[in-house]
Amino acid sequence: MLESMTGYGSAERAEKGMKVLVELRSVNNRFAEIGVKLPRQLLARELEVRELIRGNFQRGKISAFVQLQLDEQDEQLPVTVNAAKVRGYKALLETVRQEAGVESPVTLDHILRFSEIFESDNTILDRPDEIWQIAQSAVVEAVEKLKEMRRKEGEELAGDFTVRIAEIDRTLAEIQVIAADNLETIRKRLSSKIIAIAGRDVEYSRDRLEMEIVMAADKLDITEECTRFNSHNKFFIEELNNMSSGSGRKLNFLLQEQLREANTIASKSQNADISQKVVHIKEELEKVREQLQNIE
Repeated sequence: MLESMTGYGSAERAEKGMKVLVELRSVNNRFAEIGVKLPRQLLARELEVRELIRGNFQRGKISAFVQLQLDEQDEQLPVTVNAAKVRGYKALLETVRQEAGVESPVTLDHILRFSEIFESDNTILDRPDEIWQIAQSAVVEAVEKLKEMRRKEGEELAGDFTVRIAEIDRTLAEIQVIAADNLETIRKRLSSKIIAIAGRDVEYSRDRLEMEIVMAADKLDITEECTRFNSHNKFFIEELNNMSSGSGRKLNFLLQEQLREANTIASKSQNADISQKVVHIKEELEKVREQLQNIE
């Protein structure tokens, strides 16, 4: 089963008062290239995130975005107020105000300048291992969703390839019919020239002329090219149904061979009808080539 290199996968995990959101985006690339953007609490896990992704994909440029946020339904803040310190700083400020002879009262703004009145609560944000457990499960789910989308894209492309190769096979069969008649026409034309030469008072070797006819006809014969082309088409369809990795590279190789045979047929045939049908085949192959850029 073919797999496309383009796709999208996302996952969300909400546990213990926090939420992890993961997004994976994949586009075409010759090799596997993975970019990861993580929140501060997970920076130490970047290599592990990369390996989770890399182990599932052979090719494609994959961008991973991981977000960490407090659960919107959890109203508890990850900090608490030290009431004793608040009272102590207030009393201290009152003493300073009296000693300095300042009449303005002590306000909340003055007290908030002392960050010590706030203390960090022992929340999930202070336990990176627990954050990673939740984030890891979200990454795994996003990877599976991305794989599923890439598989579906691959199925669509495989169907398109099958239709186009069938059209190429049909056109190639028409070319072979035309080529058989074309070859016979060429033989007759060359034979007519021999007869014309024989009617003149010119010394010549009949055996040599007949051999030249055979050689000329052989040079214009495209049977071998058509046979190889049919073989490449068969292997192409077989590879479409092959579950092994690296199918994209194999199909690209077969496509190059198909294009080579098409060009050879066009150059050898010396027939306008065949040349026109070869143009149609090459148009189909070009469409296949464009889509092959999406295959892993």
